[in-house]
Parts: sequence; C-alpha cells; structure tokens
Amino acid sequence: MIGKLKGVVDTIGAGEMILDVGGVGYLVQCGASTLRTLIVGEAAVLHIETILRQDMLKLYGFASEEERAWFMRLQDIQGVGPKAAFAVLDALSPAELMNAAALEDKASIARAQGVGPRIAARIAGELKDKPPPMGRSLGGLTPTDEAAPVATPLSANTEAVSALVNLGLAQPDALRAVASAQRALGEDATLDSLIRTALKDMGK
Repeated sequence: MIGKLKGVVDTIGAGEMILDVGGVGYLVQCGASTLRTLIVGEAAVLHIETILRQDMLKLYGFASEEERAWFMRLQDIQGVGPKAAFAVLDALSPAELMNAAALEDKASIARAQGVGPRIAARIAGELKDKPPPMGRSLGGLTPTDEAAPVATPLSANTEAVSALVNLGLAQPDALRAVASAQRALGEDATLDSLIRTALKDMGK
C-alpha cells in the first residue's frame, strides 16, 4: 500500500490532482484544504491513504499526517464516507474539529458542505469522549528531518489533555476543559496557558 508520495504537482482539478513521481502520474483525491496548499510545477509531499474496494483503488492525499488520521477516524462513524470526511476537514481544522466534538458543538460541524444536522450530531456524539487519532508518525515511524511535523494547535491540545489526565482528571472532562480553554485563548495558545486556563475553569 502507498502511504506517502513525494513529487511534482502536474495538474490540479476539482477534488483531485496528479502528482508526478519520477515520471509516473498518480491521480490523488484531495480536499479543498489540501489543494489550496499545492502549486502546479512545484514539489509536494502528500500523506496518502490507499483504499481498495472490490475492483476500485483510490488514493486520498493530505497535506499533513494529522489530517489523514482524522479522515480515517471520521469514516469510522456510520453515514460518513470519504466525501463527507473531506467536507468536514475543509470546514474545520483538526484542532477545531477536536474542540467542536469535545464541546458537542454540532453547529460548527454542520457548516461542512453536505453534512446535515443529524450527521453532525452523530459526529459530535461519537468523537466527544475519544482522544485524537494516532497518526503514523506517532506509531513508531520516524519522519526525516525534512518532513518533521511542525507544532500545531492540536499537538498543544493533545499535550494539555494528557497533562490533565495525568493529574487525575477523567479524559472526557479534560477534553472539554482544554477545548473550552482554547476557544477562550485562541489557536495560538501555548501549552502552559491551556493547562492553567483549563484548571482554573474547573476550579482546580
């Protein structure tokens, strides 16, 4: 299976692109958030999820491993397929999705094109008490320096949740507290400020 492709962007279309890897053009399905990061003729690295169903093979590409992991997590939910998962990730960053789920903010999830209130409620309900998905780079694969992940609001959220759980809080409570803290502080909030604010709001 293909897990990652590095090449030159050949063509960008509606919901898809062709990546030229050593003279071979790979047709990759991508969400709008990923396509916006690509420029025809320039080098690109895509994190790939390969899905084989009966006689169909499709490659789904993402600008980050974090997005790929959330794409797969979303499809574990009944009624959410690749199209809906892409729509959710186009409307919400992984950090915003985690916060919306923790706070059961169905309205934010329903902003995704083609995702109605019922599916949005199901997504929020099924994700609210779950930790963020583990990406491949966190599961024993070591990225090269060139492709090393950059710290994101989600990584700060994840560390803050872990710290609160280590202090004895239940994970669902920690998820909600950190999500609420980040909404108050903004996406640039530091790990320390997230933890302090979450503990203060919980009266700890």
